[in-house]
Amino acid sequence: MTAGESTGGAGGGSGNGNGNGGSSNASGSGSGTSSSGTSSSGSSTDAGPGRPAPADHPGRAPRPRTAVVAALMLTMGLAALEGTIVATAVPQIVGDLGGFSVFSWLFSGYLLAVTVSLPVYGKLSDTFGRKPVLLFGIALFLVGCLLCSVAWNMAALIAFRIVQGLGGGALQGTVQTLAADLYPLKDRLRIQARMSTVWATSAVGGPALGGLLAAYAHWRWIFLINLPVGVVALWLIHRHLREPARTPAAPRGPIDWAGALAVFACGGTLLFAVVQGGVAWPWLSAPSLALLATSAALAVLVVRIERRAEEPVLPGWVWRRRTIAAVNLAMAALGVVMVAPVVFVPTYAQSVLGLDPISAGFVMSGMTLSWPVTAALSQHVYRRIGFRNSAALGIGLAAVVLFSFTLLPHPARPWQPALIMLLLGAALGLFQLPLIVGVQSTVGWGERGTTTASVLFCRQVGQSLGAAALGAVANLTIGARLADAAVPGLPTRLDDVSQALDRPDLVPAAAAEQLRGAVATAVDHIFLGASAAAVAALLVLLVVAPRRFPVLPEQRED
Repeated sequence: MTAGESTGGAGGGSGNGNGNGGSSNASGSGSGTSSSGTSSSGSSTDAGPGRPAPADHPGRAPRPRTAVVAALMLTMGLAALEGTIVATAVPQIVGDLGGFSVFSWLFSGYLLAVTVSLPVYGKLSDTFGRKPVLLFGIALFLVGCLLCSVAWNMAALIAFRIVQGLGGGALQGTVQTLAADLYPLKDRLRIQARMSTVWATSAVGGPALGGLLAAYAHWRWIFLINLPVGVVALWLIHRHLREPARTPAAPRGPIDWAGALAVFACGGTLLFAVVQGGVAWPWLSAPSLALLATSAALAVLVVRIERRAEEPVLPGWVWRRRTIAAVNLAMAALGVVMVAPVVFVPTYAQSVLGLDPISAGFVMSGMTLSWPVTAALSQHVYRRIGFRNSAALGIGLAAVVLFSFTLLPHPARPWQPALIMLLLGAALGLFQLPLIVGVQSTVGWGERGTTTASVLFCRQVGQSLGAAALGAVANLTIGARLADAAVPGLPTRLDDVSQALDRPDLVPAAAAEQLRGAVATAVDHIFLGASAAAVAALLVLLVVAPRRFPVLPEQRED
């Protein structure tokens, strides 16, 4: 096993009131000391009062075939590519279908569907197995792609993108869970590093591929190109995937459809309010307040339903166990951190540095190249100092790198932010993967899907909330700079800033320079906020997470 990690129960958690906790201790405090999250019995069960304990831990899986690994990478590629390939084709899509005022929902609708469906698919994969959930997710995703390719207007395309997202939620969580099921801890970094490489390749190649298809074929091919890839992945998984053998578990309770619907409604309402707030209407307007109040009421309803459910979609133990709760909070902070480089660096590179879109992409590419490299090498770190300390080292370095962006001169040279992106990717690769691998190793088969989905769900929610919060910071900064400037020719409304940035020749030179300075200051504030989020993640790991993750005995690296 890894040096610095302890064996034990699944995070020292407590029961959820329905016998679904990670401990057979009747008090629900976890067997062993709850402060460390370890289990004196050295294992974890799902036993509860009057309920037999299922054999939660699968037998050793047969060595995964190359076909299965290829299928998982193809499946992850579908989900990863979909987040980037559409962006460069937006002008062609809008020109063909219209709907410029709502085109942002091509991305927001997909993100909403992925986010709110993650916990549902996680629970379903723990109940029915990973294979049927993954097959259903791929099929639904491909149906969404086919529908998108025949969309007749923007409203239809947005609706079909939501269908895609509902399938994409199954792809993201289930592939990550299968990687933990099929590989022992000592080999798990290998497959997870490959998944990181898929994401990096998609981030770099997606926009270029989307632009080529839109320019030389038709934007509809952006969706059609997924069909052969998805069909191959579907066939490979159906033909070759053999899940680890498990002994019969306890009888399943009824599916928590009420909880699933409540989670969908709560998450959808909250994210809709976050996405539209400050864009379609002011933050303190009646629509924003009404949506936020509705999401709060639905959150209360979710808690009430899940407490009473026999098999809750969002079980309480994901927050009562120190390890899982700490990883969830840290990953939510990572979502906030990612807003700065992903959303604002391209704008900074083009508007402040004056780079063309391709050169701006090269500024970003450093992060996507270094991230999978350090993720693959992180096993050599966590085997020596443990999962928590590896992640703390990574996010601590990330906080320093993010803060260093605010020290760049104005105007900076392109290699300077590019170097910062390279270092940031290296730091985050050391942070994220040890947490995912570590938390998956603290739970048995019957809880791994739910645990993985909760981690990814928190990261998605953190990114959505972070985009709204940091976007508001940017708007306030630019608005204040423009209001204080005594330079003629500056735009008077924030809505006109993007047009002035796209065509700086239409405003006086002094006004254009003032505008670039305002954007540079706003991005500095964004990176300062992202640095604060990284520090918050570091504090969570040091204060909430146990020093040694309670790795299950069968997950040890002997």
